[in-house]
Amino acid sequence: MSRLSWRSRYMGAIILCPVLAGGFVALADEQRTSPTPKVSLRPKPAEPPKREVVQNAIHNGVAFLLTDQNDDGSWGTPERTKGLNIYAPVPGAHHAFRTAVTSLCIAAMIESGGNSAEVRRSVERAEAWLLDFLPRLRRATPDVLYNVWGHGYAIQALVRMHQRLPGDAERRRTIEKMIRAQMDFLTRYESVDGGWGYYDFRVGTQKPAADSTSFVNAAVLVALHEAKAIGVEPPAKLVQRAIDATQRQRKPDFSYLYGEYMKWSPMHPINRPGGSLGRSQACNVALRLWGDPKITDEVLETWLDRLISRNLWLDMGRKRPIPHESHFAVAGYFFYFGHYYAALCIEQLRPDKRRFYQDHLSSIFLPLQEKDGSWWDYPLYNYHQQYGTAFTLMSMKRCQN
Repeated sequence: MSRLSWRSRYMGAIILCPVLAGGFVALADEQRTSPTPKVSLRPKPAEPPKREVVQNAIHNGVAFLLTDQNDDGSWGTPERTKGLNIYAPVPGAHHAFRTAVTSLCIAAMIESGGNSAEVRRSVERAEAWLLDFLPRLRRATPDVLYNVWGHGYAIQALVRMHQRLPGDAERRRTIEKMIRAQMDFLTRYESVDGGWGYYDFRVGTQKPAADSTSFVNAAVLVALHEAKAIGVEPPAKLVQRAIDATQRQRKPDFSYLYGEYMKWSPMHPINRPGGSLGRSQACNVALRLWGDPKITDEVLETWLDRLISRNLWLDMGRKRPIPHESHFAVAGYFFYFGHYYAALCIEQLRPDKRRFYQDHLSSIFLPLQEKDGSWWDYPLYNYHQQYGTAFTLMSMKRCQN
């Protein structure tokens, strides 16, 4: 059995229905050799959402996180199991999920929660949990490295914690030390080829033989850049190897391979523009932040236009319980991930270019909010509402600026 089909059948982590996805290729994107499409995908301007409507949605999202927080200060649990769960060896996989989700929620609460006493208490409890648990986060098993998500998103949470109380010098030193510890872990769990993957099905060696995945590289690179901005310098070699790994996975049209192992099938549906909608935003902004001259404003705008005009390719995968069962092998969990990094892409544009895209993103998010105030895109135990809400809150906050 081939490596791809073995993963698909038993792990639920790569592409479960490539034939189904491939059948719709003729209806969608052609492979491009230029970042500018031959046929313009520029969407019409969106009707600007009323500011009070956006603020109310943010308020309800924050209220959901306040209500859903665990007694110990974290977010997320290994409950709500179903018959189609992804491969998640216990307990390490769930330690990674909870750490990553809690980190995202901390970041969202600091950015979007406001200054009420209830929010402050929630953030303080979550910070205490993270500072206590983070040093214990490790690889789950030789073949599963979900912890890389935890280390990466923890850095983003720690950066915001560092900025929250600027007058507390001792606290800042503690946080800086913790950020450096996460960089050490990311060095330890770096793929032998550079970057990071979340599976090592090759060997399971101490230095992972994992194929790096473009979107994990992107998420970590964004986090490392944020750490650098507050004066915590990441290892130069670690950063450069992740950049190189991501650039190797970039195609001429600025779509990105799912993982480096897919270089032998670059026209697989998931590697085409429709399958890359949730990854190109993250990879483009990560490389832009680290100085890649190829990521011009034109590239960012082209892929923002694609995300908006062909948003249904992502939306059709939203809430489907099997990873990659939708068209272009899109998995549900790319929806809010992709839109969050699109919001970061918008921040890279000139101020006069931003409002057009901010209005579009807000218009995408508002109808998708659940009655309980959450947003979610893929049923992942009891972590999905939390990460979906956190990503959306941080995205919508940027749409207000």
